[in-house]
Amino acid sequence: MDMIAIDLDGTLLNSANEISPNNREAIQRAQSKGVEVVIATGRASFDVHNLVSGLDLHTWVIAANGATIHRPDGTLFSSIPMEKADVTEILEWLEEKEFYYEAIDDAEILTPQNARELMNIELDRIRSANPKTDLTKLEKAAQKQFSQSGFSPVDSYKEIVDKHRNVYNILAFSFEEEKLRKGWERFKDYTDLTLVSSANHNFELEHRLASKGNALVELAQQLNRSIERIAVIGDSLNDLSMMNVAGYSAAMENAKDEVKEVCHFHTKTNDEDGVAHAIDHFLTL
Repeated sequence: MDMIAIDLDGTLLNSANEISPNNREAIQRAQSKGVEVVIATGRASFDVHNLVSGLDLHTWVIAANGATIHRPDGTLFSSIPMEKADVTEILEWLEEKEFYYEAIDDAEILTPQNARELMNIELDRIRSANPKTDLTKLEKAAQKQFSQSGFSPVDSYKEIVDKHRNVYNILAFSFEEEKLRKGWERFKDYTDLTLVSSANHNFELEHRLASKGNALVELAQQLNRSIERIAVIGDSLNDLSMMNVAGYSAAMENAKDEVKEVCHFHTKTNDEDGVAHAIDHFLTL
């Protein structure tokens, strides 16, 4: 195997939002055999580097769902920012519809000042509609969003678009399925945007040329690695673009059914060191 690209949430990270010792050691084992390891995520690159700091992990990072590629030392290799007109239209609509959102730029995750309030309002609606509903999983999903590093609150989307900054990814989050469906319908036919989902409660938007798959192909060419000798490990729909171009792929046991259907190998869950299990499998090929 020449290269292994690994998704982060639901894949390399366990449910405690940590990289387990077994997964870390498996990555290092692959690197010792000359395999290039890449972390590929919808998160911001600076958040990834914060997660891996102190773990002695030095990998390329495909971030913002493929809109940025960073070298192992953290420096920017390439990027595809969104058009300012698209950013303005998207954020204006999300604020009008009272979505929680995150906009990733080069240094911050820009999010509404009332972010937690927006989530709590939706949770209260669900609780009022059905008082017996167990909200534990939803509350954990909210906590996971807020566990990232680099947040910078804004009072209005205008603070984002009025400044000269690159926006690479916009994530919209809601616990209400109908609200998410309307958001998907609103942007699905925009030919200058890539629309994906990385978890049950979100959809994400990037430049039309930005995807994890496109970034993986670009990186493989840069490092002179054969795409047929690249393996991908993931769990969600935003990983499909990588799985569609790579020679090998592994789905986590906790992966979406659509991901399992296209993968060559099924590994264990993210709480059972599924990444380590998949890496060891790929190192035998």
